[in-house]
Amino acid sequence: MFKNKNELIKLVFLCVLITVIAFYCLSRFNLEHLQTQLQQMGIFAPILYIFVYTVATILILPSTALNLLGGAFFGVWWGTLWTSIAAITAAIVAFTFTRTVGRKWVKNKLAGRWQVLDAEIHQGGLFYLFAIRLLPIIPYGLVNFTSGLTSISFKDYFIATTLGTVPGLLPFVMLGSSGLKAVKTGEILPLITALSLIGMLVFGATWYRRHRTQKLK
Repeated sequence: MFKNKNELIKLVFLCVLITVIAFYCLSRFNLEHLQTQLQQMGIFAPILYIFVYTVATILILPSTALNLLGGAFFGVWWGTLWTSIAAITAAIVAFTFTRTVGRKWVKNKLAGRWQVLDAEIHQGGLFYLFAIRLLPIIPYGLVNFTSGLTSISFKDYFIATTLGTVPGLLPFVMLGSSGLKAVKTGEILPLITALSLIGMLVFGATWYRRHRTQKLK
């Protein structure tokens, strides 16, 4: 998916930078006031969040900040639910677009990149895409469009995306929820838990992807 290690390093740096900036911006907000406003909006609050998240993901914008917002605004469990619904919705829309009217356009945009993922998915199938979903350094939206060019079936794509999205998003939603509390109250245990889960995801998914890639050689 990446032409060289420099691209991957730049992407990792960008993801970390965006996470830090988003976390800093959230810490400057009066979350209690924002949460009160969201409660007054009722069901329209998660609907608006899901819409914004879906559009941002389809446009391949970094979703890390939105994951943090989901946790900060809605808490861990509701934040995970609304974020997962938005992410899966965006994944289905992007995949369907690539498989139908937008295939030629996406293929031109991703020329020379999607073939690698196609070969890896052909070898690893559903489980490989599941592992990709767990890697926070790979843009969620980019995987959506790229997968539409590969040979994976919609059924396998949907199952792998659904199973991989929730655990892939949960640590960042937790970080958005508990991280800000840690800054204000000093309770660092939830923060350490969130960061540990992120580390485990990156290590486990990277190991599996590398293991599968070596089998292709």
